[in-house]
Amino acid sequence: MTKVVIIDRNDEICASVIKHTGAEHRRLANTVMEEALEQAGVSFDEISYVIATGYGRITVPFADRQITELTCHARGVYHYVPSAKLAIDIGGQDAKGLKMSCGKLLDFVMSDKCAAGTGRFLENTSSRLAVQVERMGDEALSTSEEVSISSTCTVFAESEIVSLLAHGVPVPAILRGLHRSLVKRVLALIRSVGLENPLMLSGGVVKNPAIRYMLAEETGEEIILPEFPQLMGAYGAALIALND
Repeated sequence: MTKVVIIDRNDEICASVIKHTGAEHRRLANTVMEEALEQAGVSFDEISYVIATGYGRITVPFADRQITELTCHARGVYHYVPSAKLAIDIGGQDAKGLKMSCGKLLDFVMSDKCAAGTGRFLENTSSRLAVQVERMGDEALSTSEEVSISSTCTVFAESEIVSLLAHGVPVPAILRGLHRSLVKRVLALIRSVGLENPLMLSGGVVKNPAIRYMLAEETGEEIILPEFPQLMGAYGAALIALND
C-alpha cells in the first residue's frame, strides 16, 4: 500500500490517503500526494518538509529525505503510547517486532520472506473461501470450532484448505485455524525481541478482530491499538519531518 499523511504544527492529521501500490511507483506517489493536498486544502508550497519511508521510499521524487519504516513506526507508536516498549507491525508484505525506548528503536526482528505471517496470507485465502478480507476476522470468531493449519507456507496452506473444504469442514472453523496459524508466526517475532507490556499493534492487518483477540489470548497481555493502525509508519514520518 502507498500512504500519505499530512499533519499540522500540533501533530494532528490534516489528511491521509491510502492506495494499492501498482507498477508505476513514482506516478502513484504524485497521485496520492495530490489527493492528500486537496483533502488538507493546502498547496505543496505550504508543506515544510517531506519524508519518504517504506520499501518504495527511494522512488518518491519530491521527498526531502528517506528514513526506514522501522524508525518511523517507532516514532508513530511513541506518540500514541509513550510508555510502549514493544510494537508488532503486521502489514501486507511482512511483519516486524520493534523494541523501543522513548520512541527510539533499540532492536527489531522481521518475518522471513514467507507471506504466512502477513496480511497476504489472509488475502491469498480470501477468494478460495469466498469471504471478504474485511469479514474474515468476524467469521473466525463466530465459532469455537477450530481446525489446525499445519503448513507455514502460504501455497501449502492453500492446499490444506482445499482438502478441508472437500471434507466438509465449515469455513468459520478453517478461518479460525488460519488466524491461529498467522498469530503463531507473530508470536515467534515477539519471543525473538522479548515480550513487554503493554503490547502495541500497528499495520492494517491488526484491524482484524480475530488477530487482536488471539494475540491477547496467547500472550495474556493487554493489547493496545492506535486510532489509525495502518498509518503508523506514515504518521511517524510526518512527526519526524515536523519536529526533528
